[in-house]
Amino acid sequence: MDESTAVTALAALAQAARLRVFRALVGAGPQGMTPGALSALLDIPASTLSFHLKELVHAGLVGAEREGRNLHYRPQLASMNALLAYLTDHCCQGEPCSPEPAGRCTTC
Repeated sequence: MDESTAVTALAALAQAARLRVFRALVGAGPQGMTPGALSALLDIPASTLSFHLKELVHAGLVGAEREGRNLHYRPQLASMNALLAYLTDHCCQGEPCSPEPAGRCTTC
């Protein structure tokens, strides 16, 4: 992943409703969700949801696939993992991360 792609993805997630939508789709897994199900789950009006989904698709974090009369939106897990890898690429100056003291997170 290059810097420009990472910035686009982070900008898409830097809005509360889009972050909620993305997290809901990640939670749904590869089967994804329809806009109607997302709207009901997150209490986001359909027109607003459509705008947010468009931004997430543009950022490459979500994909859309037509199934009959419905669209199914799915998280692009490879893109999400690429973003995480980009963000942690230089973690601990290239050395394995050492465990933190008890009660603290042991991962970077």
